[in-house]
Amino acid sequence: MAETEQQTDARLVMLIDDEPAQSRLISAIAAREGWRTLVAPDADTAIATLGTREGMQLSAILLDQWVPGDDACALIAELKERRPALPILMLTTSASPLLAVEAMRAGASDYLVKPVSPDRLMEALRAVTTREAPRDELAPLTEKMSASLDFDAMIGTAPGFRTALAKAAKAARGHGHVLIEGESGTGKEMLMRAMHASSPRSKEALRVINVASVPPNSIESVLFGHEPNAFPGAFDRQIGAMQHCDGGTLLLDEVDRLPAPVQKRLAEALDTGIVRPVGAAHGFRIDVRLLTASNFPLKTLVAAGQFEKDLAKKLGATLIAIPPLRERTGDITALTRHFLARIGEQPGLKHLSVSDNALALLSAFDWPGNVRQLQSVLFRAAVYCEGDSLTDESFPQLSELLGDQKENATNHLHEGVGVMLYTEDGNLRPLEEIEADVIRLAIGHYRGRMTEVARRLGIGRSTLYRKLSDLGIDNVA
Repeated sequence: MAETEQQTDARLVMLIDDEPAQSRLISAIAAREGWRTLVAPDADTAIATLGTREGMQLSAILLDQWVPGDDACALIAELKERRPALPILMLTTSASPLLAVEAMRAGASDYLVKPVSPDRLMEALRAVTTREAPRDELAPLTEKMSASLDFDAMIGTAPGFRTALAKAAKAARGHGHVLIEGESGTGKEMLMRAMHASSPRSKEALRVINVASVPPNSIESVLFGHEPNAFPGAFDRQIGAMQHCDGGTLLLDEVDRLPAPVQKRLAEALDTGIVRPVGAAHGFRIDVRLLTASNFPLKTLVAAGQFEKDLAKKLGATLIAIPPLRERTGDITALTRHFLARIGEQPGLKHLSVSDNALALLSAFDWPGNVRQLQSVLFRAAVYCEGDSLTDESFPQLSELLGDQKENATNHLHEGVGVMLYTEDGNLRPLEEIEADVIRLAIGHYRGRMTEVARRLGIGRSTLYRKLSDLGIDNVA
């Protein structure tokens, strides 16, 4: 059993892994955030370690599924039986939703698909071991379900959200670069994919790169490629993503994480239309459309000297801002039903309904992790649900986080489920406001299918569009 040489008061994680190279890598990543790592090469050693002095100081367990193989879930169950409060994260190369369900039912807190980025690994560790963070049980799980690639899958009627969708739908039909800004988990990558699917380049080459998941010293080579011997370890020629996507589209998520030198190179490439691989004497002329996303406003980063002004201007030729979920709480009910329908289609899970009390609880929370966090929480609740419906009891830690705010949950529910008829002073709301709310509700319920919205409301399609204009309601049709 090996141990990293760190201070004795560091948090301690046990890694169950029989690959020395991966063990050293994970230990080094964990050490950067103050963790010590105990490495157990097999299941028997791991179980025996729980009873040792150091085993009693463990804060978490990382389990590589390859070590116990088909018995991974049995090992998780045994570890949880011996130490019920100890969080377990499973590392695996499988993206199977069924394996995720089985691992979580056995007691795993999260499920990470390899190769996992250092940021994602440490985010998962922090999430299962930190009580003060509001994500806690609400830790984002790795996405288990394939995302839909059209605008119909973007659920919501909030004006700011519909405005973003309308702008994205219009921009998708062009060829210019697009920048999508919004907090983590708001659906930026999903929107970029929907735009690509609706674009004239939808049949051409596509590459998706999350900048944060690529080591800073490798991102230049990933984007522009390199020639043999361009740097130590560059034994072969590599074609970069920009050249690979010639005539097509490159999706860059978390573009705000680009290192400064790469920002300048990218700005120059977009300006000249020429990409020169690292170590190459000559470049290649390309035609690439960039759809990019940033967790932070690039304008703010430019003002702080943290982002290249010229690049920000080029990427943001069309700028789309997605509002956080806390600014569109009225969409939580529709999102919940949508996610539960998709979750019910996954192997090992079933279709579940959701009670009004549960919807009230979900609507009362401010969701710092946004839509991705909501989906993760629902996925987790569905895994452990033994009945046919999720109730407020399905979200115990959410109730704990809300505390006294839970009493106000019913008010949040009313904001999201139906249409309020009365003002706070007891008088009826103006008919125009009620009508606008009904139309927004219908658009969200029927996922923006305007012909269906008009039919269900009993009016003609042209009448519906006139009302949208008169009432100032944005739409994507």
